[in-house]
Amino acid sequence: MANNIEVKELLDAGVHFGHLTRRWDPNMAPYIYMERNGIHIINLYKTAAKIDEASEALKKIAASGRKILFVATKKQAKEIVAEKAAKANQPYITERWPGGMLTNFVTIRKAVKKMAAIDRMKKDGTFNTLSKKERLQVDRLRAKLEKNLGSISEMTRLPGALFIVDITREHIAVKEAQKLNIPIFAMVDTNSDPRQVDYVIPANDDASKSIDKVMTFVSDAVIEGLSERKASKDAPKENAAPAPAKTEAAAPAEVAAPAPAKTEAAVAAPAKAEAVAPTTEVAKEEE
Repeated sequence: MANNIEVKELLDAGVHFGHLTRRWDPNMAPYIYMERNGIHIINLYKTAAKIDEASEALKKIAASGRKILFVATKKQAKEIVAEKAAKANQPYITERWPGGMLTNFVTIRKAVKKMAAIDRMKKDGTFNTLSKKERLQVDRLRAKLEKNLGSISEMTRLPGALFIVDITREHIAVKEAQKLNIPIFAMVDTNSDPRQVDYVIPANDDASKSIDKVMTFVSDAVIEGLSERKASKDAPKENAAPAPAKTEAAAPAEVAAPAPAKTEAAVAAPAKAEAVAPTTEVAKEEE
């Protein structure tokens, strides 16, 4: 996949623009190429290498069947992340991060179940039996739950990894993932501490073009991992098709097994007849 990541593409998308030099985090020094007009410039060769490394890891996680939760609540990243995550069939958080989303996952699941219960009420007609005021309250609750938790309604267990845009803004999500030892993948700008992240992608996390470019590579890797998982699931079914033929072939062998016993009995029968015959002839001679 490294061959598909060209530095020129990243350059055109503005991935190399960091923050003002006075706002930098010294731990980002290894990923900074130079300073220009008071702004740090990110080394895109390192960015390309890190995108490739992160993509391979994400592909393996997706292939294992675990979910990857995408997190981006900043205005310029919301729509892009929601679109790319939905395309890869992964959960995402683009509104306010609900406190305890990971560390108190049981409570979050209860809220999701409440949303499902409201949907059932509307289907079976129970909703229509409520008063106008109650229906309005239920609708508002459903809309609120949908806005905050709609994208994670199918996430029945903790995610296998988090992908975050701007770890400084999403510091609560980072802390919760660290507490539960969930791998963190993130776009990290020059004003953030990369030591908080397991897989760092040094990149401009403020420009929509930059976010879109990085998210494209990441989502493609996840989709590739899912297709590999599907292919591996289908393969055993194809290999299992000839199995009944082996079973049928084995059956006659079991039926034929007692045959030698009959043959031995048949051989023993003439032996007895021969043994009887001389006895009869001796008896006649004595007479």
